[in-house]
Amino acid sequence: MPSSQIPNLNYATQYQRALEQAFPYALYFGRLYSTPNNGRFRWVNSKTIEIPSISTSGRTNADRDSIGTAQRNYNNAWETKTLVNERKWSTLVHPKDIDQTNMAASIANITQVFNEEHKFPEMDAYTISKIFYDWTTSVAASTGHDAYVGRTPDTTELTVANILGVFDALMLKMDNARVPVTGRVLYCTNEVKTMLKNAQGLTRTFDVQNGGDMIDREVHRLDEVEIIGVPSELMKTLYNFSDVNGWAVDPQAKQINMCLILPTAVITPVSYTFSKLDPPSAITEGKYYYYEEAFEDVFILNKKADAIQFNITESTPSV
Repeated sequence: MPSSQIPNLNYATQYQRALEQAFPYALYFGRLYSTPNNGRFRWVNSKTIEIPSISTSGRTNADRDSIGTAQRNYNNAWETKTLVNERKWSTLVHPKDIDQTNMAASIANITQVFNEEHKFPEMDAYTISKIFYDWTTSVAASTGHDAYVGRTPDTTELTVANILGVFDALMLKMDNARVPVTGRVLYCTNEVKTMLKNAQGLTRTFDVQNGGDMIDREVHRLDEVEIIGVPSELMKTLYNFSDVNGWAVDPQAKQINMCLILPTAVITPVSYTFSKLDPPSAITEGKYYYYEEAFEDVFILNKKADAIQFNITESTPSV
């Protein structure tokens, strides 16, 4: 096909829109990519976000016969988040490998496989491990910025006898920190989800009148908390993102069993995305060339760290 008849193959806008629509469904942690925080805070530059934090004093007794000394009773500080996760992928496609008149659809098929088998699992792995790292890592105070004290995960070994008690303990920590109940999500391994399904003390209600002989034992919610099962491979504390396949579980990684979280406790900013398909040329030796790049990251909001709780296996599992 002459180059003048080749349709516009730079479908970056369409592709990005499709990705955004897919995130809540294709990513296990897709709920965290639809947090309203992503459009709430200001960009200082292409890689830095500043999150404002305001603190005030409490009330004092009033005096009807005099006035006190006026003073400022609030303070403003900033949380700085710097993006570091810049990823790319490219491929050559020989015209003889596909029907040139269906090139856009063909590259869509190629990127769909890439997304489902590589990009999306990598994003899931990065999301949970980065949240765990931020949550457990202390940060010293600096000018205009408050210190952050890293949190410690629960390491109780889970069984069908104690899993509800561990869940209740994580919920209690949030309750005592005045974390809103509405909107909490429990990410857990599929093994833990099965354990919850068989937990001792779990009360079940069966609709035998309308359900006939079908009994649904699936656990979707617990105390108004949505439960999302995640493959154990995507629930590790540490990954290697320099692997030839894009990502791999780090040998020193520990198993995350449960992550109880309020999605508004995190931010998942995307600073830059680019995707383009170039037609065959001399420099590509007659092949189509597809390239995409993204600059994105995941952060916790330090002031909302109590809205995140983890249970992990303390020992390093074999991988």
